[in-house]
Parts: sequence; C-alpha cells; structure tokens
Amino acid sequence: MASSVKHVCTSCKDNGMSKRAVKWCTECEVLFCGDCAKYHSKSRLSKNHKTMSSEDYHKLPTIIQEISSQCKDHKKNFELYCSFHACPCCVQCVTDTHMTCKEMKPLSEIVKNVKASASVKLFEKDLKNVQENLDAAIQFLKTKISTINAQKTKAVEEIRYMRKSINDYLNKLEQDILNDLESKQSKLTLNMYTLVQQMEQRASRINELQSQFTKMTHYATELQMYIGLRQIERTTSQTAKYIDDLESKDHFIEKNLEVNISSALQSLLHDVKSFGDININTTSSTLQLKAGRKDQAQTLISEIPEIEQIKPSLLTKLTIPKDLNTLTISTCRILPDGKIIILENKENQLLLFSNDGIFTRKVVTFKQDAYDVCFVRNNTVAVALGSAQQTAMVDIEKNKKIKTITLSHYCYGVSSDDETLVISSGDRQSTRVNLNDMSHTIIEGIESMGYISLFQENIYGTILNGNKVCCSKTTGELLWTSQYQGIDYSAGIALDMNGFVYIASRGNNSVVVVSPDGKTCKTILSEADGIKRPYGIDINRERRMMIVSTKIFEDSIYDTAIVYEI
Repeated sequence: MASSVKHVCTSCKDNGMSKRAVKWCTECEVLFCGDCAKYHSKSRLSKNHKTMSSEDYHKLPTIIQEISSQCKDHKKNFELYCSFHACPCCVQCVTDTHMTCKEMKPLSEIVKNVKASASVKLFEKDLKNVQENLDAAIQFLKTKISTINAQKTKAVEEIRYMRKSINDYLNKLEQDILNDLESKQSKLTLNMYTLVQQMEQRASRINELQSQFTKMTHYATELQMYIGLRQIERTTSQTAKYIDDLESKDHFIEKNLEVNISSALQSLLHDVKSFGDININTTSSTLQLKAGRKDQAQTLISEIPEIEQIKPSLLTKLTIPKDLNTLTISTCRILPDGKIIILENKENQLLLFSNDGIFTRKVVTFKQDAYDVCFVRNNTVAVALGSAQQTAMVDIEKNKKIKTITLSHYCYGVSSDDETLVISSGDRQSTRVNLNDMSHTIIEGIESMGYISLFQENIYGTILNGNKVCCSKTTGELLWTSQYQGIDYSAGIALDMNGFVYIASRGNNSVVVVSPDGKTCKTILSEADGIKRPYGIDINRERRMMIVSTKIFEDSIYDTAIVYEI
C-alpha cells in the first residue's frame, strides 16, 4: 500500500521512521516533522535558522530546489562570490580554483535584499515583455504561413493546369513511340529467351558435374573414376559444340535498340528556359513588438566598470618551439574552447596552441600573403589573404581550406559575429558577407581601416599605422572617430563584453583601452609589463581572456603572445 506521507522528515527517515514533514530549514537544507522542528528551533546552534513550511518549499521550481547553500565538491557553506566566474565559492574553492580571481566578494553582500531590489521588477517585466513578444511573433508568423500556403496552393493549381495540357499531348506522342518500342523489343528478345532457357539447362548440368568432381577424386574407385571422366568428357564436348554452333549461326551478333528523339522536342529543352517565374514581393512588417532592454546591462551582481578599473592580470605565455622562433605573429585569437590560433606572416602559416599555450600543430600554409584571421563558426576560421583579394575559410579540425571568397578589393582585416563576416581593405571599402547564404554587400565610405572588430552590429577599426580609432555601423555610417597621443602605430583591435576598445599600440610598446563612446583613453599594459611591438590582440568575451602578441629579446629575438585575465 502506498504511503500517505507526501513529504518525509529527513531526520526521521534517517532513523528508519516515516513522519510527515512540516518545515524546511533553508540553512540546514533538510525537512522536519513537527517534533524535530521544535527541537531544531530550540537548539543553540540552529534556533536562529530561517525555516519555511514544507508545502511552500515544494512549490519552488525544481531548478531552484536544486540550488544548495553548500559546495558540492567540498561540502562547506558558500561564503564568497567570484564575479569573474559568476559563481558562489566556499573557502576551499578559493584555494583550489580561484586563487588568481580578483573580484571575490562576501556572498552576504551580493544576496543582501536581492528580493527587494529594482532588478527583480526589471527581470519580471523583461520576462513578461519577451513572452508577449514571442507570442505576438509566433501568431504573426503563423498567420503569414497560412497566407503563403494559400498563395502556394493557387500557384500550384495554375502550374499544374498548364502542365496537364502539355502532359496530355506529350503522353499521346510518348505512347505511340512506346508501342513501337515494345513491338521491336519483343521481336528481338523472343529467340533470346528460348536460347537462354536451353543454355541454363546445360549450365545446370555442368555446375552439377563440377560440384561432383571433387567427390569423385576422393571416394570413387579407379574404374568409376575412369568411366566418370569419360562421361564428363562427353558432356563437355557436346556442350562446347553446342556453343560453337550457336556462334556460327550468328545467335551472338549484337542487336541494339536505339531511340531518336524528335528534334522538335529536343529544341523544347534548349529553347524553353523556365516554366515561369516565382516572385517574392516584400512589404514593411505590420508586427509591433514591445521594446526590450537588450542593450542594457541586466545583472544583479556587477556593473560596467570605469576605464580606470580595467587592470589585466597575467595568466600564461605561449611556449614557442625553437624551430618556430623566427616567425612573425600578425594575429592571435582565443577560440571558443580556449585554444589559441596564431597567424604568422613570414611563412604564412596558421598554428594551433593548447589552452595552456603549448604548440599543438600546424593547421595550414598559404601560398598568398596572410594578414588576419578570425573565428567564424563550427571549427571554421576566416583568413584574409591581402593582395590576392581573397579570404579563405579553413576547417581547423580537418587542417584544410574548405572555401575561398574572392572579392574586388584587398583583404587585410576580418571579423565575424557568427552571422556576418566583414572583410576590410585598408581603404574606404569593405565587404559584408552573410554566412548563411554567402551573399556579399559592399560597404562604402568607412575611413581607412586595417584590423577590425564587430560588436553589437557596429564595426570598430584602427587607422593603419596611425593613432585613430573609428566606429561605424555595418551599413558604413560613421558613428565616431577618436585620436589619441597614447596610440602610436595602431595595429590589432578587440572589444570586451562591455564595449571597451582594446588596441595594440605598436609604436610605443603598449596596449591601450578606449571607452565605448570613444571619449577617453588609458594605457593598461606597457613595456614594463613585457609588451614590445605588439601587433595582434584578441578578447574571448565569454572567458574574459585577452591575448596580445609581443617580441621577446633574450638570447634571440622572436615573437610570442601573452594571455591575460580581464
């Protein structure tokens, strides 16, 4: 018989009893029956613990019930919050995995009055707006689908009416020639069928003799073997003569059926280029959606930092093999999985490094001069091939080029946002490539850009060998241009998750950050930090990691790259 106890007291269950739970302790994270709850409330260690009814506790969503105040790995209470990894930590977590994390805060400060904060109302409103927008968009698209389906049905009727008229006439012509074909085919094959049957009978006898031959040689007496061989000889001789007779009487002369299609029908295939045209007429959308907060920070525990708060911390440096220390790094990228891809423009090679900065393998070598590389999607990167006016798509898992995009201008800088690939020419012309259908759109008028970076549908770029930074829409409309004395001979460019612009300032051995509005500038890394003649720079926004290329002056001069936490 099934138990009538819906929620069982944890303490009683541990002692082999089954009592209905009435309370949930939010700090002990256990259920209590009435008796155990009284003892729990009077205990010196737990009398100040907050509790709630078991019924209210089980009203919580499962995903919320699974959130514990204790660390699963170390079985200790969470006391701190790591802003970098966005997770609560116990004291042991800090020692094991968060030693280098800077922004560790008391968890009590993070969660204090969170239910009463304005963010809760904002998130509630966001959820409601998003749900209403989704419902409206779904209904809008369902209506459009019904309309388009009706339009398709009508078009199909018109097409099939015309097709039926053509088919009826072609069917008559087809039947006439098929009847003629059937008659001549029957005449040719009638004798062949008869001969095949006769030959199959003889072939069956020969097969039977073949299968018996081995048994004869093993088990027959000498007399049986002798007489048997004579019979086999007689049968094979008769069959060979039968085949010779067939050949001499021209039974094996090849007679083939051929069809000559009417030249009028053949000209139809050449002259008629299409059945008609299907046109898609585009009009403005009538769908009205509620404006959301997609461009505003929506986090309970962090705010966009001031430019003065940006201070990178060193994580690792690439280990360059000795046979590669003569190469020149033009671009370095942190892939989504944390691995690192390097483009060097002396041998024009694409090189892969592990998450720890250890050289893994050479991916591909280009015959053309290679200038820039960016991650696109699905293990694919795009490589700009300069004066060849091409950009190569490379599968870094298969180590091969899979596609080449040919353009009408030089290809110096490349950047992608998973849906779009933008290729700059270093002049006042760039190309936007739709990665879904590979269609091209020329972007005119953007001030001379070398390296570029896409962020929130804007294009950010450095002016080649200058000290300017510019921001434009993907349509080419200039939003702002800023010029700073702290930037000298600008090269690579990257943006963090908050829209700050990071620039490799090659001329003065530094990395400079520019505010999202382009109004302020600050040097965050210099020669004192080991930065010398930087060229490539990249930021993995999800991992909050930055990589910068630099020259090393030791026993020899060679290029490497340094990885930072930002």
